[in-house]
Amino acid sequence: MSFTGQVKNEVASLEIVTPECFSELSSMLRNIGTIKNNVLRISTENEMVAERIFTMFRKMFSIIPKVTVRKGYNFHKNYIYILEVNSKIDEIKETLLFEENVPPQYLIEGENDKKSYLQGLFLACGSINDPKKSRYHLEFYVDTKEYARFISKILNEFYLNSKVLKRDSKYMVYIKEAEKIGDFLRIIQSINSLFYYEDIRIYRDHVNMTNRLNNCEQANVDKMIQTATNQVKEIQTIEKIQGLDLLDEKTKEAAIYRLKYPEASLQELSEIITLETGNSITKSGLHHRFVKIKDLANKIKTENEKNVNKK
Repeated sequence: MSFTGQVKNEVASLEIVTPECFSELSSMLRNIGTIKNNVLRISTENEMVAERIFTMFRKMFSIIPKVTVRKGYNFHKNYIYILEVNSKIDEIKETLLFEENVPPQYLIEGENDKKSYLQGLFLACGSINDPKKSRYHLEFYVDTKEYARFISKILNEFYLNSKVLKRDSKYMVYIKEAEKIGDFLRIIQSINSLFYYEDIRIYRDHVNMTNRLNNCEQANVDKMIQTATNQVKEIQTIEKIQGLDLLDEKTKEAAIYRLKYPEASLQELSEIITLETGNSITKSGLHHRFVKIKDLANKIKTENEKNVNKK
């Protein structure tokens, strides 16, 4: 079963509580319900969602919907559960007003009403990626721009930073931030799925952090090795053309130790020199000496190139 299916099953198994359940049912009917010839028809691929809608009609309107199960279109493996209601249609429409782009205020008046509306929205048209398999992504597909903006507004009242994108003939309301998706699961009371999601998210964040630190450390090592290699080449240039006696005693000492320990970092080299000579030298002081070596090596190269060109 997909992670989306797991979340929907958990939410569909929650206790049906009035009056908030009116908001939830209104949201579901708005997105997966249609009325034709005075018959209300609701379709879903999730069995537990179908059972929840059935129970809601029985408790809220004393109606027993007709249930039909059939194979999905185009050889789709999932079953489609179809609920049909042919009584009290006017009462249902007047109470839930689910055909409107924006539901009446009394259905989304309080915080719990809005949470219930979002529960119904996810059960009807929500989808969430498994955090173990892909990027963090939560989305809802709706039919109109006005309704998409309304949904985004409700989501953002809970600081979920949702956005709207036109996709073909429909509109997608989506959330991509990992923490915000976790907050949404908390809002719709999918607690077990939230625990699973957070465990994976924390693990992935830890792995990503470790990789970033390793990459950073490797980059520093590569930089250190390249710097040491350049210093060795510069010292060899001076030694080959004019000799290390051209350097003052302290700089010559640094050069000799660099040739002796070509792979040591500046910090390691400063500690070695201090330990073996008894003359304290800091990393900064050592860096200053190698700058002098670099300047002299560049000067020698430039003069040598001029002499070659004159010939």
